[in-house]
Amino acid sequence: MTIEEILADKQLKGKARVKAIGNGLLQRKVGVGELIKIAKDSEPSNRATCIEALEHATRTDPAIDNAEVLSFLAEALADDAPRVKWESARAIGNIAHQFPTKLQKAVRNLLENAEHPGKVVRWSAAVALAEIVKLKTSQNKELIPVIESIMNRCEDESIKKIYRIGLKAVERKK
Repeated sequence: MTIEEILADKQLKGKARVKAIGNGLLQRKVGVGELIKIAKDSEPSNRATCIEALEHATRTDPAIDNAEVLSFLAEALADDAPRVKWESARAIGNIAHQFPTKLQKAVRNLLENAEHPGKVVRWSAAVALAEIVKLKTSQNKELIPVIESIMNRCEDESIKKIYRIGLKAVERKK
C-alpha cells in the first residue's frame, strides 16, 4: 500500500496507520522524501500521522533520517496543530545526536513550544531539549540558562524532571 492509501484506509486505526507507514520507512519501501512531500500536502491529522510514523522509525533506526528530515521537523514544530508539534519534537529528540551543529532552528521552535499551553506539547519539547542539551554542544552556553529559567516557571513536576535529567547528564560529562 502507498502512504496515501494507508492514510485513506478507514478500516485502519491511527496506531495501525503509524505502524504501517513507519515499517515502510524501516524496510526502505517508503522514502523519507516521499513521506515529507505527502505530509506537507496533507491535512493536520494526516501530517501528524506521517510525523508520528517518522518518529516511530527514527526511534528504531535513526539512520533513516537526513538533513531534509531535520529541516522538515524543525518547521513542523511551528505548525498550528498541537499533535504535529509534539510528534515533531519527539522525532527531533531521536535524531538530534546526528545533527549537533544544525539544531538552531529546531531549538528556537522547541523553546517556543516549551511555553505552549498544551501539556503534551511542553512535555515533548522538554524531551527534545533534554536530548539536545545532552549533546554538550557550544549552544549549551546559551541553552542551559534558558532551560533553567523555563524550569523555574514550570509548575509541572513531570516536565521539570525531564529537564533535570538532561541537565544532570551534562554535569556528569564535565
